[in-house]
Amino acid sequence: MSVFSSAEFTARFERLRTAMRMHAVDVMILDDCEILAYFTGYETTLNLYRACIAPREGRPVMVLRALDAEPFRSQSWFQDHEAFADGDDPVEKLAGALGTRGFGAAAIGFDSGSHALSVAGYERLRGLLPDARFVPMHQVPWELRLVKSPAEIALIRRAAELLDQTLQEIIPMLSPGVTARDVAATARLRLAELGADPAHLGYVAAARGWDFLHAQSEESPLEAGDVLHLELVARYRGYEARLMRCVALGPIDAERRHAAELLVALQDAQLAAMKPGAAARDVDAILRNGVLAAGLRESYPNVTGYTLGYYSRVPIRSSDFTRCFLPSAEWRLEAGMVFHMYTSARGVSFSETVLVGDQGAERLTKLDRRLFSKS
Repeated sequence: MSVFSSAEFTARFERLRTAMRMHAVDVMILDDCEILAYFTGYETTLNLYRACIAPREGRPVMVLRALDAEPFRSQSWFQDHEAFADGDDPVEKLAGALGTRGFGAAAIGFDSGSHALSVAGYERLRGLLPDARFVPMHQVPWELRLVKSPAEIALIRRAAELLDQTLQEIIPMLSPGVTARDVAATARLRLAELGADPAHLGYVAAARGWDFLHAQSEESPLEAGDVLHLELVARYRGYEARLMRCVALGPIDAERRHAAELLVALQDAQLAAMKPGAAARDVDAILRNGVLAAGLRESYPNVTGYTLGYYSRVPIRSSDFTRCFLPSAEWRLEAGMVFHMYTSARGVSFSETVLVGDQGAERLTKLDRRLFSKS
């Protein structure tokens, strides 16, 4: 059974139907893994195509494999579904379900950015429903997830607590001679013991320059003078928090200490500006321009933050870029949005899971914001 109430799902569908009315569509196809989870309470892989038919009026219906019907019934807030055998054509079954419900000549909305509906599947669906009008609603279902409910925020808050505790336990264990792979294995085990979902762990690697954030864990022992970068991800009931810290193995040299202090100060200023109504590009500029002006980096090609929320059990993407902090970002912050705000330079990295509240930003990750040192 879903962790959310039927009333919450009803509210989510009402927001979807408002968007459908704006796009003048009669029914919408929901099919990305994360989108199915958000609107139905149920998700499954793309081994075979499956989708939820969401009418502007009336109850939704799920079209899926017969093998998955019972898990759907046990997890979703509604029960209506049409099941097909593995030898059937899923797109044909979806077209049939739309036709029998009176949508054969309707305006059908779909997310043109969906990873689930392939070009071939889309063309086949159009061929099976020649009288229908297909209306692109690019990323609309993803944007409807941006403002989190109190129940969602509670899950992200718990994931952040798991991260804080895991890093508090791991940092004292570090010393020259450990490997990044060993540290990653310990972190993965401890998160599981604390109750986190099995998920993408993040990255544990030696920190050099600024672009070490996605480096793979090495098997060679770390030496005195190395700095270990830890970006850990904790998922709780599907909702993720993220946290980045670095640990110097030995004394911290003056250059890294200066870089760490500047990054923390700049990110503090950035977080202080994260209030409802703030322009994302202005929030981004505080950190980006500050890092460049201080000479910590020669360029800043990456985003300074992105959306956090529900992630699929079998994700195509490891980060949600529905909203990103960039110089070109025209959108504005709203209360209830949650982001992973991060920065790196000179072999040092920091990040936080940040909730935009009514009065401003709240760090859901609480670990000390400093470059740690272990001999």
